[in-house]
Formats: sequence, C-alpha cells, structure tokens
Amino acid sequence: MKELSSAQIRQMYLDFFKSKGHDVLKSAPLIPKDDPTLLWINSGVATMKKYFDGSVVPKNHRLTSSQKSIRTNDIENVGHTARHHTLFEMLGNFSVGDYFKEEAIAWAWELLTSEKWYAMDPAKLFITVYPKDLDSKKIWEKVGVDPTHIYEAEDNFWDIGQGPSGPDSEIFYDRGQAMNNLSEDDPESYPGGENERYLEIWNIVFSEFNHKPDNTYEPLPHKNIDTGMGLERLVSVFQHAKTNFETDLFMPLIKKTAEFSNGYEYGKDATADVSFKVIADHIRAITFAIGDGALPTNDGRGYVIRRLIRRAVMHGRKLGIEDAFLYKLVPVVGKIMQSAYPEVLEQADYIKKVVQDEENRFNETLKDGMELLGQLINETKEKGLDTISGKPVFKLYDTYGFPVELTEEFAADNDLKVDQAGFQKEMQAQKDRARAARSDAKSMGVQDALLTDIKTPSEYVGYNTLSATGVLKDIIVKEKVLNKISDGRARLIFSQTPFYAEMGGQVADTGVIKDSTGEVVAKVTDVQHAPNGQNLHTVEVKSAMVSGEEYQLEVDIKRHNKVKKNHTATHLLDQALRDVLGEHTHQAGSLVEPTYLRFDFTNMGNVTDEQLSQVEQIVNEKIWENIAVTTTVTDIESAKKMGAIALFSEKYGDVVRVVSAGDYSREFCGGNHVENTSEIGLFKIISESGIGAGTRRIEAVTAREAFEYLEGQNNLLQTTAADLKIAKTKDVPAKVESLLDNVKQLENKVQSLEDKFASQQAENIWENVQQAGDHTVVAAQVNVSGMNQLRQLADQWKAKEISDVLILATKAGEKKVNLLTAMSAKAVKEGLKAGDLIKNIAPLVGGGGGGRPDLAQAGGKKPAGISEALNQGVQWIAGQEK
Repeated sequence: MKELSSAQIRQMYLDFFKSKGHDVLKSAPLIPKDDPTLLWINSGVATMKKYFDGSVVPKNHRLTSSQKSIRTNDIENVGHTARHHTLFEMLGNFSVGDYFKEEAIAWAWELLTSEKWYAMDPAKLFITVYPKDLDSKKIWEKVGVDPTHIYEAEDNFWDIGQGPSGPDSEIFYDRGQAMNNLSEDDPESYPGGENERYLEIWNIVFSEFNHKPDNTYEPLPHKNIDTGMGLERLVSVFQHAKTNFETDLFMPLIKKTAEFSNGYEYGKDATADVSFKVIADHIRAITFAIGDGALPTNDGRGYVIRRLIRRAVMHGRKLGIEDAFLYKLVPVVGKIMQSAYPEVLEQADYIKKVVQDEENRFNETLKDGMELLGQLINETKEKGLDTISGKPVFKLYDTYGFPVELTEEFAADNDLKVDQAGFQKEMQAQKDRARAARSDAKSMGVQDALLTDIKTPSEYVGYNTLSATGVLKDIIVKEKVLNKISDGRARLIFSQTPFYAEMGGQVADTGVIKDSTGEVVAKVTDVQHAPNGQNLHTVEVKSAMVSGEEYQLEVDIKRHNKVKKNHTATHLLDQALRDVLGEHTHQAGSLVEPTYLRFDFTNMGNVTDEQLSQVEQIVNEKIWENIAVTTTVTDIESAKKMGAIALFSEKYGDVVRVVSAGDYSREFCGGNHVENTSEIGLFKIISESGIGAGTRRIEAVTAREAFEYLEGQNNLLQTTAADLKIAKTKDVPAKVESLLDNVKQLENKVQSLEDKFASQQAENIWENVQQAGDHTVVAAQVNVSGMNQLRQLADQWKAKEISDVLILATKAGEKKVNLLTAMSAKAVKEGLKAGDLIKNIAPLVGGGGGGRPDLAQAGGKKPAGISEALNQGVQWIAGQEK
C-alpha cells in the first residue's frame, strides 16, 4: 500500500474513474437546492436524486465526485468515537442506467489493489454480500477475491422506502489484531462485526428494484450503481492511524488548538483528547457551511451552525481557552482542503468574521448560562434532591450551548446527578419538531421510464425569434405516447421551439400553437425541461393535432418582453447588492415573473433603509446609462476568465452563455434579456425581508409596474395631504411630525392622570391589610389602565412595607384581566414565591402567568373570576406556614 496524503487519495479516486469514462462533478454546496426533504447534503447520492429517479437524464451516464456532507444526528458521539464526524467527504462513482455489477465490482477491485492506483494487499480486503445476490458473489470471486474473504450478510440491502433500492456489497480492510478492541476469538471479531480491526471503507449499492407503495419490488427500467467511500476512513488506513483524527485532515487543526490551550497536548489525556477532536471536527463543518451560505441563527441550518460553534467553544474552555479562538482555525481548514476546495481560503476573511462575531456573542451568553446552572444546583440542593431535572438541563444545552456532559461535570462537583432520561425526552421532542418542520415529500421518486426513454432531438430557438415552425414529434397524455389528440391537456415535444422552459428563476413562456391555416389549435400554459433536456410544452388542445405534422409556435410577446426586463434588472440588482453590502453576498434564489421580480440573497444581518436606497439608486443609474446587454457563448474556463459570476449551486456544461451589462454585470445565464438596460425604464424595490437563516428577500418591479406603484404611493400621499388640510404634499412629513408630538404630549398627560388616580386608590387599599395564617396580605381589585399601573402600585407597597403579600387585579376592557402578586423580602426568605401564587389563581380568570419569587404577573380573559381569584389567593397564603 502506498504512502499517500488525503489530497492524493481523493485525486487518485477521481482520476481512476475519469479514466473509466466518468465525468468528475464538483462537490455541490452543503445547502440542498430544490430538496425540502434535506436540511443538509448528507451523502454523495443526495446530489444525484434527479438522475436516479429519471427526472433528469445526465449528459454522461457515468459520474464521480468527492462530495462534502454534513450529518448531525450523532453529534454527541463526535470526539468520543474513532469515526463519527459532522462534516465528511464521500467519494463515489455512479452509473445512471449504464454499467452494472460486472464493471462496478471489477473497477473497485482494480482501484484498491492495482499497483498503479491504491496498491492495497488483497489479503487484507474482505467483502460482504447480500445472501440472495448470487451474481455479485460470483463476480467478486471472478475478479480474484479469495472465497473465504466473502461473507454473506442479511442487512446488505439498501432500501429507504419507496423508490430505487437493491443489494449492496461492503468492502472491509483488515487493520490487524493490533488495532482491534476485541480478542481475536470474540464472536464480533469478523468483517462486518462490531470491532475496530475490520474497517468498512466502501459500500457499493446495486440499485435494481423499485420499492413500490404496496411494499412490493419490481425491476427498475434502468439499473444504477451508487457507491460511497468515506475519505476520512480511507485516509486513516493509508496513514496507519488508530482513528480518523490522527491524519493530515485533522492533526494540523489539533496542533493549532494546542497552541491556544493552557498547556494541553494531544495524546496525553483522554478527556482533553475528546475536546481536541470535537474542536477539529466542528470547525471543519462550521467553515464549509458558512462558506456555502449558512449563518448562525436560532432555527434550521443556522441553529446547527450556532450549536456547533458553541459546543466547540465549550470544549475550548475545557482546554483552558477563554478568548475567541475558533475563527483562527478557519485558515487552517482552508490550507488542509486547498487542493479540492480553494474557495475556502478565498472566503476565509468573511468566514472568520462570522465565526468570531458568534464566539464573542456566545461568551456573553455563557455568563447567563453559568448563572442559571448555579441557580439549578442551589435549587436542587435546597429541595433535598440529588438529581437535576432534565428539562432545565436541556434548556442549558439548547439556549446556552452547554453540552450535557459539561453540566454533568458541574453537577458532580456538587455531588449531584443529571436526569438523563428527562434530558433525552426533551432532546427527542426537539428532533421531532425539526423533522415535522421539513417536507414529508418522498426522498427519491420512482423512475419514469416513459419520459426517460424519449430522446427526440429538440432545439430551442427563442434567443433569436419568438415565432417558429416546428414538427410535432411526441404527444404525451397520461403517461402514454399518442399519435393524435383532439382536445384536453397534453405535453408536446417539437423539433424546434421559441418557448423558453422554466429555468434559473425565469418563468416559462406562454402562447399559442397554430396549424397551417393559421387556426389556434392549442394554448401553451407551461414549459418544462424533459429528462433528456427537450422543452416539454404543457398545452390545452383546442383542435386536432397529429404527430409528424408541422405547426407554428408563437410566444406571447408582450408577456415575454416584460419577463426580459425583470430578468436583466435581477442581474443589475445582484451586482448592486455586492457593491453595497460586500462581496460575501451571493444569490440564494430568484423568481422572474412578468409583473415583478423576487431575489433571495445571503447576508449576515438586516439591510438598512439607507442601503436599500443605495441599491435602488445604483440599479436605476445603470438603466439610465443606456448600457448594451450582450451575450457571449464560450467554454466555462474562458467565461470565468471574463469575470462572469457563476451560481455555485448550478451545474454548467462545457459551453455556457455569459450575459453582460457592459462592464458592470457579467453572469452565467441561460435566460432571456433586453438588448439595452434603458428598455427596463425604471426599477423600484417594494419590499425587503428575512426569509430564513441568513437569507434575505427583495421584491421589486420595473417599467410600467414601477410607475404604477409610484403613482399609487403618490395618490396615498395626496389623500393624506387632503385629510391633513395641507396644500402641498412636501409639507406632509412636517405636519405628521407635529401631530405625533401632540399625541405624545397627550399620552404623557393621560399617563400622569392615570398614575395620580392609581396613587389615590392606593391610599384606600393600603388600609385594608388582612391576616392570612402567619402572614399579612393586601388583596384588592383596582380601577387602573393596565399592568404598568399595577407595577407602580407594587413599587409603592414595597417602599412602604405595608404587608407580607400583595395581590392586585384590574379589569382592562370587557374580556381582559391583569393580575399581579408580590412578596416582601421577609416572605421570600420564608419560602413564599409570587410565581407559585400567580399560577394558583390565574386559572380562575381564564389565564396563566409566572415570574420571579418577589414579583409575578398574569393575564386572563374572564373578569367575572376576579373576586374568586383574590379570595383564593388569600386562602392559599393562609395555608402556607412559616
């Protein structure tokens, strides 16, 4: 076996399959595109779904990639085991209806054992097969595998429910008994058993069945190969490492972390080693995720990033690292991965800033978390318990980023335990909520052999003309190909078409189809790409249409031209956002309709009104500069040299279109555009909002719609001026400001009167002090405006030390109640809590609430229950002994 670096191992894999006719695909972004079933790309095959289910037919049916992936379902195991990671790379080779078992097995064996490639010792390789998959077993033997090294395993069948499925073969590498954690005669000491000696390095799935909804299986129309080889595991084999962490993928990070630590060294202390591993693992995932557009937030992907950062920071503290340090590891990740992912170093400054800001924010949060943990420990001891409840422990974990093991350590220091069962219950509830938030759409569709097999050539000519003749090649109705149709809904493919198929955010063209006499025979309502790339027209047929005949296809020109204006405006907007917000901003999605455009983009925070105004001004300046919009068709490398911006989430062919607005904007784009920016006329942003973790959305209008929007705003302004009895609309802001000042003065007067009225009432209620058991109580209904006045009364009560307990209620409207309870310092010391009291009486007014031991409040919807609530409160106090 050769001595290879991780970069060499990755490249050798890709080179091998390239030599076998595979296209090498660039690793897709971690954020899935058009797949609501996934939070992250979690495997190589996750990016291939559209090929395997037949919705898209790839140009080359042989594909290979090294795909970065994230899985966080076992995050608690990271650092404690040899091979659990949040981010990992999956090497894979894929056949979409091309080669099958014979080639896949032969090539796998060649790559692993050939002296030209990995040169592994065949004696150290073992294979598992599905017992009923006799073909695979025979092929393994045929390529040279020792029959005694082939094991049958019932679980060697890949099946995720409805969709493609099939048997698989796993390949294990024997690392020798010295690496084993079991005795040689242990029942689990075999390839596929739970041991450290035989390491699974590759899984080859022979996808040959459709798992149907009725749980039966039928042969796939096109059989596929899907393989996965974990790069981190493979590197540990080549570099003779006991775990994945003692490799060149992680050790530079571990060594750098040691420099920041308080004298800790990796390999000297098992507990510290866990922290080193967690930090090295998490910073890789954090770096790549942020580089691909995710940002730390409180939900979705952002929550995962925030959790990883906080978990890594806490482990840094275990190593004595008090200050922000994670951001300093970002360039180290970039250098390790530079050969395959140069973009990490290119974005390093931006990623560092995001990580450092989050670290600093967490260090502030950490203080609150430590205080809460201290309170938990004290309260548990005061109650005479030896175990901290799981629910608040989960809150520490979820809100403040405290790993549960850290809480256990602090608890143990105080002779306490943690309710692990309760914690796990809360954890599972959170996972269930996250799962419910994702789409329940099936993860991979069943193959549609009909459309996949239609390979009729069809040319799009819409860049040059919006009216063209085309021969009707295919008529598809309810999954059947027909020769003729007289009416109803159908999908049609023509030899050529001027109709644009929806793509890149631009909606499809609509229009009509005419016969040789000029009669409209069909109305085109939608156009999508068929699996083999043809423009597939969805139509409402009005008169008979026959396959093989020629028809006139006419696009709705007015609608098409409006779409063009909005599409070019989107390109100008994209560049203007980078000009104003920074180069880190990139497109996260778009929609180009005839009447408006929508543009999603990444950004760390809100966009200010001033920044939006700048963006809008820039776009309009470019429109008014009459800039020529040109299109260049070239190869992808030449396009990049031109400075064209590519969407990282898109796959581009060998030949690409570059759309340029002079020297200002230059992007890869297959859509339709105006010939000069002046055609857009006017650009107006109508809204800006947040739509998810680190993602913002702008909606805007152009041309006529922009004028109509501004005219509408002007009409509103004129109406307002008339209502205010102002002659000139320019005076409206000053008049409104004056009115607001008057309103504020009146509100202050009202507040002052209410406070005075509340004080007058207080003089009366302070005289009615009741004895309730061992404590004195003031319990009264007062006529004030709301909770603010109740709190003011509570402040007076506290200052004058009128009683041990205060219970106040007020009716705020026909169906609203405010309740307040307060305890003196003496009452709190004796064990009384305002929060306990409010929880006892709030249900009587149809509400609920809570608060601190000395002050609590509640709202309700049942004013009729006020009297009963006050009486119940007094009785509850009477039942509390000193």
